[in-house]
Amino acid sequence: MFSNSCYNTLMAIAEMFIWWYSHGWLVFMRRLRSTLSSITDFFSMSSLIRTLFKPYRQISASTASSSASLDLRFHMFLDRLVSRVIGFISRLLLLIAGTIIIIIGGIFSLLLIILWPFIPLLPIVGIILTITGFTL
Repeated sequence: MFSNSCYNTLMAIAEMFIWWYSHGWLVFMRRLRSTLSSITDFFSMSSLIRTLFKPYRQISASTASSSASLDLRFHMFLDRLVSRVIGFISRLLLLIAGTIIIIIGGIFSLLLIILWPFIPLLPIVGIILTITGFTL
């Protein structure tokens, strides 16, 4: 009925569809999950939350000894306070940026997972649109 090369072509197409709708979909979802995990790791979200109120690069704000003057103690207290405020603001901005990027990545990943089953049909749709004369 079919020639050997035609049969092989049909079998290759059938195997491609079987892979696409089973194992390929799982591999694709694992890859998306890995990408979202690497984004979370890139921003070190857990570390940012854990150190949210820690000082930011406290260079000169050491603790005052008990014999230091009141003026020096107050100056060191202000240094530590400013360092903590700067650390809080910078970490909070990174947390907000990371959260926004993770949300966008999650929405994009969900959209790709939904579109995955329709991708093999796009050449057929393209041929049909070309035959019907559809233009943008």
